[in-house]
Amino acid sequence: MELPFAESYKIKMVEPIRRSTREERERWIKEAHYNLFNLRSEYVFIDLLTDSGTGAMSDRQWSAMMLGDESYAGASSYYKLKDAIFNILGFPYYLPTHQGRAAENVLFSVLIKEGSYIPGNSHFDTTKGHIEFRKAHAVDLTIDEASNTQLEVPFKGNIDVNKLAEFLKTHSKEQVPFICMTVTNNTAGGQPVSMENLREVSKLAKQYGIPVLFDSARFAENAYFIKMREQGYADKSIKEIVKEMYQYADYMTMSSKKDAIVNMGGFIGFKDEETFQKATVYNIMFEGYVTYGGMSGRDMNALAVGLDEGTEFDTLDNRIRQVAYLGQKLDEYGIPYQRPAGGHAIFVDAKKVLPNVPREQFPAQTLGVELYVEAGIRGVEIGAILADRDPETRENRYPELELLRLAIPRRTYTNNHMDVVAAALKNVFDRRESITKGVEIVKEAPILRHFTVEMEKVK
Repeated sequence: MELPFAESYKIKMVEPIRRSTREERERWIKEAHYNLFNLRSEYVFIDLLTDSGTGAMSDRQWSAMMLGDESYAGASSYYKLKDAIFNILGFPYYLPTHQGRAAENVLFSVLIKEGSYIPGNSHFDTTKGHIEFRKAHAVDLTIDEASNTQLEVPFKGNIDVNKLAEFLKTHSKEQVPFICMTVTNNTAGGQPVSMENLREVSKLAKQYGIPVLFDSARFAENAYFIKMREQGYADKSIKEIVKEMYQYADYMTMSSKKDAIVNMGGFIGFKDEETFQKATVYNIMFEGYVTYGGMSGRDMNALAVGLDEGTEFDTLDNRIRQVAYLGQKLDEYGIPYQRPAGGHAIFVDAKKVLPNVPREQFPAQTLGVELYVEAGIRGVEIGAILADRDPETRENRYPELELLRLAIPRRTYTNNHMDVVAAALKNVFDRRESITKGVEIVKEAPILRHFTVEMEKVK
């Protein structure tokens, strides 16, 4: 008989987690003002808030940390990471930053001016926040199919090339400093972008003389989906696919806390020296010196190893199979989510799960609260709260998708934990008709409000 799948790693260390009572969770979430970010981590049983910095590093990564060079300038760790970035991604210039949003802050300080337009495929929260903070405009040109959660499309994260072509016809090169491609497309449900789409965007960008930026937090997962779903790539290695992907990028920003499986770190990759030199000024102002930029030497060493390990098929296969496993359990219970299952998370369709909660009462946030009270599971809202207010009208923006993201940390939980998540969701789903009221905002920040927003239940 054919042998069943098993993870290609073994567990060396464990961290105890505590089950709480329903009464405790009801009190804790009320004290947190119904914002899951405000919960203390020890109040959470299964933490699916994010896969950013929450994965388990390998023995090779921990070993590399012991060899970290903590010199302020010219550390050997900087050059180890430089070699890894060039060999795996093909960028000759890079700047280390403490995480992905810091990379955006530094690069956007060079590229974006007030009034700029940044077309792309569903800019994520910090990306859009950094754009709008500079009084520029994030223009979402994701394919229409992404807004139908039940439609099975292999590359739901693609940008609509026809929409992009029309946009570039009506906006000058001076208005569009770059095109932003997010791989994978997080906001649309962890959905991948095809190599064909990257190639077409690059061709169009060159036609108009506009550079292309890859938001690269989950680039390796994107390469995995290309290998598994796109014709002509089945026999290519992940590293070969990654090399081809980045032929089509002029810049990259990286939150290394995802696919490179480190607890902290990021970087910016550059193909041209001129932009690199301009960005060094901001990196020194915002992050630190050029050769550490907000990272310790040990973290750069761990990141260099993580880039290598994270672009190996087995690492990705283990990870993405677990996400798919949770999706299969939800299929058994009839719970709707963004299909097909994403690379790093399951995105539950809150509008379908809680049809009686009005959009003004934030169904995805309400679902997140219900799931936490049910079983101590913490997810994150990807919906109207995250979409924030329009910077000009200050009205709430209501996106097509109202999702609860359950982001699975790498090599952290077992499939038994996924069974608990699925069963808890089923319990909430089974009583969905009785959930008719959601939450309302009582205090919010002017930008990126979802991190600190305070809410109360609608009475």
